[in-house]
Amino acid sequence: EATLDLAERRRIRSAIRELQRQELERDEETLASKRFRPERSSHRQDDKENWPQSRRLEEEQQAALAALSEQLEAITTVEELTQLLRAAGEYEERKLIRAAIRKLRAEEIEAATLAGNVQSSR
Repeated sequence: EATLDLAERRRIRSAIRELQRQELERDEETLASKRFRPERSSHRQDDKENWPQSRRLEEEQQAALAALSEQLEAITTVEELTQLLRAAGEYEERKLIRAAIRKLRAEEIEAATLAGNVQSSR
């Protein structure tokens, strides 16, 4: 404000702009480091510690689903499957039961279609 030399004013303005640019870069770096900070580093450690237990639970669940799948193969009515579906609590169990219901209904439709074809050919 006090200088009359235009060249000096330009150097001052240039230095101010450079300081503002550096401050903006620092702010952007700070923001980026906050945005991409790994928030769950302790969670990863928990996962490592609990991995054998979770692995065992997963294996038990797979065994239970395999047993359920065998049980579903023996069931031949949609009503029984629907009752099982209503009683099931786990998502994977319900998924298997729904698939068995769809399969059974498709077989019933196919049998009805074949019976209709045989009857119409007579």
